[in-house]
Amino acid sequence: MHTREEKLSAFGELLDIMDRLREECPWNAAQTMETIRPMTEEEVYELSDAIIKGNSDETCKEIGDLLYHMVFYARIAEEAGKFDIADSLRKICDKMVFRHPHVFGDKAGQPTSAKEIADTWELVKAKEKGGNKTVLGGIPDSMPALLKALSMQEKARGCGFDWEQKEQVLDKVHEELDEVCEAAREGERDHIEEEFGDLMFSVINACRLYGIDPEVALGRTCSKFRRRFTYLESKTLKAGRKLTDMTLAEMDAIWDEAKAQGL
Repeated sequence: MHTREEKLSAFGELLDIMDRLREECPWNAAQTMETIRPMTEEEVYELSDAIIKGNSDETCKEIGDLLYHMVFYARIAEEAGKFDIADSLRKICDKMVFRHPHVFGDKAGQPTSAKEIADTWELVKAKEKGGNKTVLGGIPDSMPALLKALSMQEKARGCGFDWEQKEQVLDKVHEELDEVCEAAREGERDHIEEEFGDLMFSVINACRLYGIDPEVALGRTCSKFRRRFTYLESKTLKAGRKLTDMTLAEMDAIWDEAKAQGL
């Protein structure tokens, strides 16, 4: 592992590279925060993918890619006279010190469990100067709905708004499913959409209470579906047929083969 001085030197080198790229590279010089944003979203997913796969080399690379984007945004802001990377770093340092009184404040050294910290996290954030005025105010509208639902539920939990027993949420899931069925019988589209949303929100909540990451769980199911459908497609093509020419019963039979093989 590198020394603190080596880490600071590497970060300084990245800043120097960014300076030259903005001044000497036409493509980099033409970029704005708006043009970079979609690429940043992609980099976040690539980092997430590397972490899920447990690939240390890829995780290391993707962290670097994401850091480059952060430096890029700060450089653009600096050119506009708004702020620079030091301002961003100072803000996160101040925020972390404020949010961890058990480490940096008057409660430093007092025994504190991870659960106690998690339970009071949103209350501490609410006291933060310049912070969000409401508990849910900091959740971006552009966040994917699954992650947004999970974030809302976590923040509500931090204020004590949660099920007393995790088993209770399963009753809620069944209740929401019944309401979906009822709306489907009525046939009114907006009502059906609303009830499906309620059902998905309750399922995500159940995942949270049972310690399951809904994104990971759904991702596993997507991967399983891909394996089995690919098997179905491949076997069908080898038989000289098209999926569109097969009956559902024929496709189900091959699908069951895939399941039996552990795909």
